[in-house]
Amino acid sequence: MRELIVKSEQSKQRIDKFLVRELFSYTRAEIVRNIKNGNILVNGKKAKPSYKLKGSDIIVIPSPLSSPGGRGRLKPNPEVKFEVIYKDRDIIVVDKPAGLKTHPINYDDKNSLINGLIAKFPEIKNISDPSTRLAKTSPRRTSSEQADLRPGIVHRLDKDTSGIMIVARNQESFNELKKLFKERKITKKYLAVIHGKLKSKKGIIEKPIARAGNYKKQVIAGRKTKTKIREAVTEYKVLKEYKDYSLVELTPHTGRMHQIRIHLFSLDHPVVGDDKYKLKKTIKPKNVSRQLLHAKDLEFKLWSKKHSFQTELPEDFSDFLTPLEASVARNDK
Repeated sequence: MRELIVKSEQSKQRIDKFLVRELFSYTRAEIVRNIKNGNILVNGKKAKPSYKLKGSDIIVIPSPLSSPGGRGRLKPNPEVKFEVIYKDRDIIVVDKPAGLKTHPINYDDKNSLINGLIAKFPEIKNISDPSTRLAKTSPRRTSSEQADLRPGIVHRLDKDTSGIMIVARNQESFNELKKLFKERKITKKYLAVIHGKLKSKKGIIEKPIARAGNYKKQVIAGRKTKTKIREAVTEYKVLKEYKDYSLVELTPHTGRMHQIRIHLFSLDHPVVGDDKYKLKKTIKPKNVSRQLLHAKDLEFKLWSKKHSFQTELPEDFSDFLTPLEASVARNDK
């Protein structure tokens, strides 16, 4: 259970809009539904989504928020396809394919990486963030609140982003990995194919990110931004240039939602295949079905042991690059 005390400067806002900014991983629809159902309380009472907050209001939020049709239990699904790169008593490292979401949207959803993981590694289903778990003595604890939709997950990849992910296999390693991510001691590297050619062949993008006013996507924060602003830093290096595209290596130093995609879009060089962050003039290649963004490297030290993992480019990514490489080879002759 999480408790928020409204500050005086936060008053006069609608509670649904306020919580969209505070509960960054939930949609407005999910938040509104939980307010209407009485799962989210203000001063111990049910409120309307349109309720205007007052200073010192106490908002009580369950964790996780309930989902429609949820029965409180994650469903194992051995049919979910993914590759296990490495495993030991503390961690599982996987290569997530594009098109597979990291976690389910509710307890009836069984087509996610998590559903596949708990089929292979059922011990992870009870792992969660201690700061979001309800106390066992809480009289408001329900069956749907006892489970977490993201057990063992310490970071995420977008549904259409492929590549390496690390998953905790026990509570101790979960806590330590969360700490390492918070302290920025885990290095992640991505490959992306972008439209056009960057002016600088390497650099650092330091642009804070916030949710758009309609809450449907991320934007670069500005002076008039009213949603919660988060620091975002991405380092990049151009590896190869083609006629209309570039292959870029990216190292995010912060872990914001859609960070790499929105940062490249802000430079007018969006990721090829990205349907959310694209320029009006951008033409999506016919042979591309998703954003060409791949998490290729992951390095960290867990207690005394150093870990370094790499993955090969997935087939659709390589298939797009092959004719581009051939064209460069012909021009070099």
